[in-house]
Amino acid sequence: MTINAVVAEVAKVIIQRSKQSRRTYLNNIKAQANKGKQRSGLGCGNLAHTVAASSDADKVAILDFTKTNLGIVTSYNDMLSAHQPYSNYPEIIKGAVTSLGNSAQIAGGVPAMCDGITQGNQGMELSLFSRDLIAQATAISLSHNTFDGTLLLGVCDKIAPGQLIGALAFGHLPTAFVPSGPMASGVSNDEKVKTRQQFVAGEIDKSNLLAMECKSYHSAGTCTFFGTANTNQLVLEAMGLMLPGSAFVHPNDPLRNKLTQHIATYLASVSAINNSPKALAYVVDEKSVINGLVALLAAGGSTNHTIHLVAIAKAAGWLINWDDLDKLSQVVPMLVKMYPNGSADINDFQNAGAVPSLMANLAQRGLIFMDANPVYGSMKDYVTSPYLDANQELNYQHATQSSNTKVLASYDHCFSPSGGLRLLSGNLGRGIMKVSAVAHDQQRIKAPARVFDCQHAVERAYKLGQLQQDSVIVVRFNGPSANGMPELHKLMPIMGNLMKQGFKVALLTDGRLSGASGKVPAVIHITPEANRGGLLSKIVDGDLIEVDGKSGKVNVLENIQHRDACDYKPVETFGSGRDLFSLFRESISSAEQGASIF
Repeated sequence: MTINAVVAEVAKVIIQRSKQSRRTYLNNIKAQANKGKQRSGLGCGNLAHTVAASSDADKVAILDFTKTNLGIVTSYNDMLSAHQPYSNYPEIIKGAVTSLGNSAQIAGGVPAMCDGITQGNQGMELSLFSRDLIAQATAISLSHNTFDGTLLLGVCDKIAPGQLIGALAFGHLPTAFVPSGPMASGVSNDEKVKTRQQFVAGEIDKSNLLAMECKSYHSAGTCTFFGTANTNQLVLEAMGLMLPGSAFVHPNDPLRNKLTQHIATYLASVSAINNSPKALAYVVDEKSVINGLVALLAAGGSTNHTIHLVAIAKAAGWLINWDDLDKLSQVVPMLVKMYPNGSADINDFQNAGAVPSLMANLAQRGLIFMDANPVYGSMKDYVTSPYLDANQELNYQHATQSSNTKVLASYDHCFSPSGGLRLLSGNLGRGIMKVSAVAHDQQRIKAPARVFDCQHAVERAYKLGQLQQDSVIVVRFNGPSANGMPELHKLMPIMGNLMKQGFKVALLTDGRLSGASGKVPAVIHITPEANRGGLLSKIVDGDLIEVDGKSGKVNVLENIQHRDACDYKPVETFGSGRDLFSLFRESISSAEQGASIF
């Protein structure tokens, strides 16, 4: 099917805008590739260090420059559920490739923090910064230049984007992600929301809340709601950066090990030649980037990717912005309903057909580039689903239409004619609203401002009964340069309760919310941020503000330009390691530029 005209035009604009930066990137990558197998150019002492701890068989393989040596960059730790399954992946990978005479080594590990643990605490202010730190750690891991290809073991929020940014610095190497899969479904999402709101309202105590949370987050694998971690996996598969159909297979499913073995042996084969057409630099082309953006919008994914995909694209020489995302959102329909956009979870999506069925749906509508260059095979492979045959061997079959149209739409239906994210702009700047989760009659509000400098102040005001009114709650000085742009999850149960009481409320912030914005109309990532001269710094209580997710407008309806910025006291920058990240706060770019230090 012919590609949609708007999708084609956005790709054309990105190519033109990125002409120089993409050329510079590719020239740098070609210069690395032209050096040949860099392991063969190492000195004898360098090589001896490389193989010193290896088995005799691995020493032979690594020192045979006709063989492939894969570098594994892992985010394994045994505290975080999504990363705990990676404990035995290196052995699975090594076993698969050594059987063919190749080798694999753990090149290095990267930090893996969990926003679910740090939310509302000081450590959350390091979360966004950790992405670029992970990119640096990935680059350091690969800097020994002893590898012919890269396997990235990473799933969650900032981890997978950081690994990809770091790996793109070694874009001459074929590279693939190896996912771990989601945990089994626990407490329903409706029950989670109800219990959290009851706790905030003082109707239940902490022991009841903790019991519910432990039933929800209960085993190895990613959290089951459609937040940033699962959005990472969906988008990376759509971009062609992992095996088709591998994103959401359960950690304990026998299919999972077969997929891990297969990507290892496959990547070893395409890494055997220098300057491989499956090198990462050539996989992440403009079509791959567009396919990722389209999948994000069609699935109603995490708003964090309005930041991460900008930074990832830039690492490959592509310059994208929120205008590109907004144009695509006008023609990409919502095809998926998962919490917070619905009541279903990621396991329901997997059972409905998962990413292969979504990609087939998008291809049927002419919304993705079927001539993109994925790491595995061709894009035709990405509309097929894996299964184990009678002999327990891995096979693929063509993806079927959705088996549950309440979760994944059929080819002739959609949940909304436009995508899940919307750019809002006006005299307050530019921001993002996750419209997929907000009822149509809640997307427009005109109300007086209630202004706060942190989510904890909002919480205190709520407990004192000071928020029972129609209002636009402004939480400012939470942008990248102010305090690392923490996610403001404490606000959602509060604002959900206010809406339940019949008040019209919206949130306006230069901070983040990720996939948890839910039913609350929230304009987030406002840029310019208050800490860098944004007009948010001049708003006071009572200023009339209009938020309109339908028309894409966000404005203060008062003349406040003449005002001085508020007398803001900088947040604490010590404790929980925050004092080690002053250079990040000083150097970080705006949210629309990827909130990056690079």
